[in-house]
Parts: sequence; structure tokens; C-alpha cells
Amino acid sequence: MERMMTGDGRVRTFAECRNRRNRRTLLRVSVVLGVLLAAILALLFCLGRFAGRGPFAPGAAQAKYSPSSWSLIVVNRWNRIPDDYPAPKLTRLSNGESVDSRIYPDLQRMFDDMRAAGLHPEVTSAYRTEAVQRQLLDEKIFLYQNEGASKEEARRQASQWVAEPGTSEHELGLAVDINASGATSTKDSVNEHQWLADNAWRYGFILRYPRGKTDVTGNAYESWHYRYVGAEAAKAMHESGQTLEEYAK
Repeated sequence: MERMMTGDGRVRTFAECRNRRNRRTLLRVSVVLGVLLAAILALLFCLGRFAGRGPFAPGAAQAKYSPSSWSLIVVNRWNRIPDDYPAPKLTRLSNGESVDSRIYPDLQRMFDDMRAAGLHPEVTSAYRTEAVQRQLLDEKIFLYQNEGASKEEARRQASQWVAEPGTSEHELGLAVDINASGATSTKDSVNEHQWLADNAWRYGFILRYPRGKTDVTGNAYESWHYRYVGAEAAKAMHESGQTLEEYAK
């Protein structure tokens, strides 16, 4: 059996030396792989925090989603759009906005009845991509910073009005902002908003962010923001005064 003298004066077989080298090599490889894995996780963490999506998104768990109850998915600052949520099939409106095709018939029926009542509704915002949502938030943050707010405070204030990317119902295609055609402020849409508050539930839509419910919905009151939930759920929420969060519990 071949033997060799080691640096510490001990005699080992070549097989023992080879095994010792193999263990050292394995240890080095394990260390390198560990460092590489840590780097990948750090990268995913940064991307998730920046994009607001994936398992490392800030402050939001994935919303529960079932194809059989698609209209009742609860997306808000605490529940982001699931990673496996299917891209909506869209119907393009006459003004260029788009909505999930499944809500279009009821939306059109509601608008027909509003116009018959002498009103002039317009969808001023509907489906948004995540990139557009991020742009809107960045613009709002910039405005608050220009008013003297710190970056952190500007983001806090902006998020009261514009959802973080990945947590906006507009990215579902199920939400619409409705105002009077040509309106430049909410005062110009008082009649349209009042009609919607009284009647939207008949068409499967709810006022998504009512007064006095900010702690539940995570959003300040918005008289223009309507969400499709379906006729049965909309009727139940209208009668009970519940928000989508409360109804879906």
C-alpha cells in the first residue's frame, strides 16, 4: 500500500490524502454555493420590494383567488394580486380605456341607464398595467416632495390615494373611475356620483372606498371609484353597508 509523509510528520495512505482533499473541495463548493444562494435571495428580495410583487413584496400577502369567485377577489394594501392571477381579457371602451370583458355588459347597461336619466358618465380610468400604476405613484410622491415632504412622508401620503404597484384593483380590470364627461374636479360630477351611489349595486358595482371605512379598505374615500363584484354580492353589500373586505370574510 502506497504511503506518504504529511507536513505534521504523520504517515497517511494516498487514499486517505485523496479523501481529505475531496472533503476540503466539497467544503469550498458548499461555501461558494451558500454565498451564491444568499446573493440570489438578496436579489429577489430587492426586486420584490421594488416591484411590489412576488414573495418578497413589502407588507402584502398574496390575495386569495378562485376562478369560481373571480369577482370577489380582495386586493388592497394588505393583499396583493397573486402571482398566478391570469391576465384579464380586455374590452376596449370608446375613449381608449379597457376593462375586463366579463364586466363590460353590466357596465354598458349601467351607462345606458345613466344617459337615459340625462347624465353624462365617462370612465376616466380603468385597467392599468403594473408599470402605469408605478408611474402614477411615483408622480404623486414627486408632487408631495415638491411641497416639502420627505421621501418617506411623501410616499406615505401618496399611498393614501394611489395604491402600490401590485395592490391596485385597476390592475385586475375590475375597477373603474367614473366621472362626468369633461369634468375637471369632483364638483363637476356630483350628479353622476349621486346616481351611482344610489344605483350602481343594481348592476353589480359597489362604491369601493366609502366614507368612514379607511381603516378597513386601506383607502381614503373616493366617490368615483367603483368595483365590479356581481349582482348578488353588490345587493348584499348595499343592504348591509359592508365593504368588500367585510363581506368576503
